[in-house]
Amino acid sequence: MKTNQAWIEYCKSLAPAIVETCVRTPVSAGTTSLAKALNTELPDWKFRHALSRGGWYRLGGIVDGAGQRVTDNLEQWVEDALDANDGDMQQLIDDHAGEQLYATRLVGQTHYLTATVGDATDDFLQLEIESLQEMQVHQLFSNDPTTIEELVDPRGNNESPKLLGLPHYTFRRIQHIGGFLHRMLAQKPEPAGIHRMIEDWTKSSAGSASVYANHWVIATREHLDRYHQPVFRAQPIATLAGDPPEFEASPGTTGLKLQEALNHFDRAVGYPMAWYFHMLTTKAVPHWVAQATVEDALADFAYLPQKDVDVIRGWLHRPYSV
Repeated sequence: MKTNQAWIEYCKSLAPAIVETCVRTPVSAGTTSLAKALNTELPDWKFRHALSRGGWYRLGGIVDGAGQRVTDNLEQWVEDALDANDGDMQQLIDDHAGEQLYATRLVGQTHYLTATVGDATDDFLQLEIESLQEMQVHQLFSNDPTTIEELVDPRGNNESPKLLGLPHYTFRRIQHIGGFLHRMLAQKPEPAGIHRMIEDWTKSSAGSASVYANHWVIATREHLDRYHQPVFRAQPIATLAGDPPEFEASPGTTGLKLQEALNHFDRAVGYPMAWYFHMLTTKAVPHWVAQATVEDALADFAYLPQKDVDVIRGWLHRPYSV
């Protein structure tokens, strides 16, 4: 059993092989081929593609009118140029009058891959790989910017983007999720919603029927606060393709009809108690359902195992969301 620090060092040791795999694997081959290539390179673990999230971009660099690269870092170039002009934006515009300089943007998707490494619910490695494609998006200074934001990422830009090269994979991060969640507790001993979700999964029918990492990934963030203390955030994201199913019961539903609605939701998602965990996270299931299931159990209409009733009652006594 590795310590948290040991997992951190171990994950660092995997990075070079992952970087090399990203370089060798074409995005056009798809995430299945990416997972296969990773498992060939890292045979100790069986990574599986869990989720892809897109719709985001980050600032890129600068190219000139001939397509030659000026810099890979647009923001740094602008900051340095402004410093050289004592922060005078108009002087910067005048310095580059008549030049054709274009900002680029990296449009991407984040691919989450997971590999189980032990029996505990949170005992898995989570790998994040980005697929990125650079696009030429707007001509610098053409909008007479007055701020850095207007220069590097203007709103309402009507220029048609131009693709620059093929998309490519790039390694972002690999971490042991259990280790990350333990570091959260070390920083703030009161369990966060994600800790309680993991505990509930372990205690419920979901934990005995399926692996958490097959149905959820965890988006993590770490930064320093104003006192230079680490702050950790963790948000579970369902790996469902598309939106959760619609919950087919209205407030006041009990008994057999409620049981049918719960079963229908669970079958659609793929594991028992799915309705409960989506109540906590995606809000696809309303909160009144928890109270109704416990009231049914107290009335001896026992369609849920006692361990699931206990989990739900625990939530009713101390509600939380993630």
